[in-house]
Amino acid sequence: MPAGRVVALAGALVALAPAAPLGAEVPVDTELVLAVDMSQSMDHGEHRLQREGYVAALSHPDVLRAIRSGMYGRIALTYVEWGGPGAQSVVVPWTLVEDAASAESIARALVSAPLRTIRGTSISGALTYAAGLFEGNGFEGFRRVIDVSGDGPNSSGPPVVPARDRALAGDVIINGLPIMLRAPSFTPWSIPDLDLYYTDCVIGGPGSFVIPVEDPSQFVVAIRQKLVLDIAGAPPRVLPAAETAREPRIDCLIGEKLRRQWLEP
Repeated sequence: MPAGRVVALAGALVALAPAAPLGAEVPVDTELVLAVDMSQSMDHGEHRLQREGYVAALSHPDVLRAIRSGMYGRIALTYVEWGGPGAQSVVVPWTLVEDAASAESIARALVSAPLRTIRGTSISGALTYAAGLFEGNGFEGFRRVIDVSGDGPNSSGPPVVPARDRALAGDVIINGLPIMLRAPSFTPWSIPDLDLYYTDCVIGGPGSFVIPVEDPSQFVVAIRQKLVLDIAGAPPRVLPAAETAREPRIDCLIGEKLRRQWLEP
């Protein structure tokens, strides 16, 4: 990676102290982007539960143990909220996390940041934006991970598969948290198999995984498990060659098609 990278603070809603001198690249085990869905298809209570899940997970002993388990015993993390195309916001800028105090500083920043909804659901926009945050962030990790949550398929902006593939070509791992709390008919472009959609159309890379949330009571545990796997790395899946070449089991353009049917009957 090129030398002289600086901490990226553009668009931050809260200010945290830089984790390293400007111009220095700090070695870490994982560079992690938490890309969190704040679309209007989730209500305020669900957004609050999601935020509280991250706050609770960041200071949990299991997550701290995962952070300490790496060669360096530290990670770099940024928290991004997203909605439609071009509608992404950095809530917590890149921050070094190496102990309980630094994890709690991020948790406090999340507690103090206002909750807001963002119109639209563009997973492609979220992935493209998140993938661009690694260069120039002041850190150099063994792994680069985007952890994306969402309660629906990509329905605005460019298609999701090319955005996913561009990120994977940059040696980024994408993991998913499909949020399946609503009936499929809640919005015109909701789908029943969102976990399958995330598996076949969104995630990718060595050890990539999906952890669905199907009940509000699962948020805290699911987010904690997800962070542990994001940080420590899930075991890579070994698939037969025929299976790796198969077509997706779900239409990766289903969100766009449903939206078009609704807007252009």
